[in-house]
Amino acid sequence: MIDRKTHWENIYREKSASEVSWYQQEPKLSLELIRRTHIAHDEALIDVGGGASELVDYLCKAGFTNLAVLDISEKALASAKNRLGKVAQNIEWIEADITQFKPPHPFSLWHDRAVFHFLTDPSDRELYVNALKHALIPGGHLIIAAFAIGGPEKCSGLDIVQYDSEKLSAELGRDFKLIEARSEVHITPANNEQKFTYFRLVKLPIDKNT
Repeated sequence: MIDRKTHWENIYREKSASEVSWYQQEPKLSLELIRRTHIAHDEALIDVGGGASELVDYLCKAGFTNLAVLDISEKALASAKNRLGKVAQNIEWIEADITQFKPPHPFSLWHDRAVFHFLTDPSDRELYVNALKHALIPGGHLIIAAFAIGGPEKCSGLDIVQYDSEKLSAELGRDFKLIEARSEVHITPANNEQKFTYFRLVKLPIDKNT
């Protein structure tokens, strides 16, 4: 069985943040979907698997002040911290495997671009969903991007699981309502195409009558 942490530390040891296949100079669709949630700029937002992603840079520039970035790779987080300089002091950095994540406080928005689809073991997906449910407030927002049906079957040497709306909703369960799904073709630094689907959902409030 592969050691996830060792695998991702090796990836960031071998490649710079702008050379990895998932690199985006500007994460336009993530930013658009976050804006569409209309969360306040001081509400808690976590970027799961954010690593060296530049999403946090854009969120800071947009005025968000309560940001957390989680990644399994210490090197990925260090890359982002170095890039941000003094701004990094205002961000909560969490080095953790998402399947073992214990949320330190509630979040209003959970963003995940291409972490969930790496979880090929059903038990790992269950642990992820449990962490998500504990972290996100009722009425909170969830944005997950995963390889679409017909997209890549592997990434960074690892198998992935492709998702459409029905498949993702079945994994997340009845606590989440799908608001919209958007398609994107990501062009990697090596000029390859990757078909993604972005899903925006809301965590339903607790029904006290059930």
